[in-house]
Amino acid sequence: MNRNYKSLLYGAIALVLIWFSVANLERWWSFRLDMTEEGKYSIGQATLDVLEEMDGPLEIDILLVGDDLPPGMKRFQRNIEQTLKTFRSYSREDITINYLDPLQMVAEKSEAYILKISDYGINPTNLHSNQNGTQSTQLIFPGIVLRSASKETGVLLLKGELGMGPEETLNLSIENLEFEISQAIKRLYTRDKRAIGIVIGQGEMAEDEGYGMVEALNEDFEVYKVPFDQAKSVEDLLTFEVLIVAGPKSAYGEREKYLLDQFLMYGGNILFMLDQMAVNMEEAGGKGTVAMPFDTGLDDLLFRYGVRINKDLVQDLNFGYFPVVSGEFGNQPQIVPLPWPFYVQAGKMASHPITKGLDEVQFRFVSTIDTVKAELVKKTPLIFSSNYSKRQSAPVRVAFVDMANEPDVKSFNSGSLPLAYLLEGQFTSFFKNRFVPEEFDKNKFLPESKGGRILVSGDADVIKSWIQPQEEQPLPLGVNPFSESNTANRTFLQNTVNYMVAPTGIIASKTKSFEIRPLNKVKIKQQKSMWQLINIVIPVLVVVLIGWIRQVFRKRKYAK
Repeated sequence: MNRNYKSLLYGAIALVLIWFSVANLERWWSFRLDMTEEGKYSIGQATLDVLEEMDGPLEIDILLVGDDLPPGMKRFQRNIEQTLKTFRSYSREDITINYLDPLQMVAEKSEAYILKISDYGINPTNLHSNQNGTQSTQLIFPGIVLRSASKETGVLLLKGELGMGPEETLNLSIENLEFEISQAIKRLYTRDKRAIGIVIGQGEMAEDEGYGMVEALNEDFEVYKVPFDQAKSVEDLLTFEVLIVAGPKSAYGEREKYLLDQFLMYGGNILFMLDQMAVNMEEAGGKGTVAMPFDTGLDDLLFRYGVRINKDLVQDLNFGYFPVVSGEFGNQPQIVPLPWPFYVQAGKMASHPITKGLDEVQFRFVSTIDTVKAELVKKTPLIFSSNYSKRQSAPVRVAFVDMANEPDVKSFNSGSLPLAYLLEGQFTSFFKNRFVPEEFDKNKFLPESKGGRILVSGDADVIKSWIQPQEEQPLPLGVNPFSESNTANRTFLQNTVNYMVAPTGIIASKTKSFEIRPLNKVKIKQQKSMWQLINIVIPVLVVVLIGWIRQVFRKRKYAK
């Protein structure tokens, strides 16, 4: 065979082998390389663990559809799809991605489907845009629906904090995509849920009032009532990841405080949602009533851990409404929502996984919180009142008649006040250098904690359900029968407990931050001609130069 033909044959065989190797490289050696500064195309270890736990195929419907979406929403759509494709590349199970427009269904099916996804919190959003000089309005569903072999759930993906502009809301929603989607997948496939305990025995919330708290946590955890009078030792409590102390009406004694203290020392986590002021709203009419300090018996315990709930109440010009009976129509009472500054609509959040992207949280008769010295304890304020708030020390007058007049704006000058604190680190036992209650084994006493977390709120109503007046049924957290908009109390509780159970888990993905890099409009105007020259003229000159150099070499070669 001719030597040239042999070379061509070997070259062709080599090319085929190289092509085959590259085409099948992913089967033998699968890897991904994220070159972005923010790790935009990477996912955390906790998310990888969730994908590892999947034991069957997953089908996902993207509800945000349309070719005529404005650029920002189109970017959000692409990021949703890209995040799902990233999940699919790491999952051992099949993940099918579809686009589904609820408005394109047959009328009856469309209405039923929209009602169904509203149960998942996916409500339609009116999108106003200006394209080609014309205003247009479009109804969109910025969420996804996920289905495993046996379950279905959905999640709203477009979320933002109060006061954010459209671009900031979009960017925040994109940052939270990994958390929202992985959390939904976890709910579909998790079999063994961790246990959460709600402490009872000190006149805590009634069953109806605690309905929303249980309903919010049941998605991710097993929730139990924990009567402290039946606990013989701290070992009886260690099966719980978190204990919730929600609005006790009578003071805790040494025995109860010891159980809480040692639960924390053994590595447990506690939510203290406490009312420091007692208010009887039935006496707020007429001349009004007075809110007085209330002793929970836990002040000294919290002081040792690093915080103090003050004996005061916060009023805020960013307020909610209190329902007042103004009269009767026929035999039906007429309820009028009254502006009520004691109901604080807190929309100022810390940049923390618990509160990042959180909408307003409503507090009802909330007290401020101060920090005190506690070594090795990190104290993080999570939620604040608005800049137009004030604090009133006990005793505090509470009367409907005071709301009849316009509030004195100048008196609301206390600035943003912390309403909830997160404590993390190594805590010192309240019973260190004290007598341990006689019924407990002193040999099992721990003077220092093994690490734990505490959340303290100066209001128990933040996790308390409203009651539907007509049907007298409790409502989910954040749903107010006297308001058209819901608050984020439910999400706040869920995020808090998830963080306490696993601070480096899925919720840690909310720390992702994608920087918005807008173009400098001044530079664009000043350097427009220069960049047009660089992008249009220079490439042409480079091609001409390469052609001229090639021609020179050809002349020299054939001249020889």
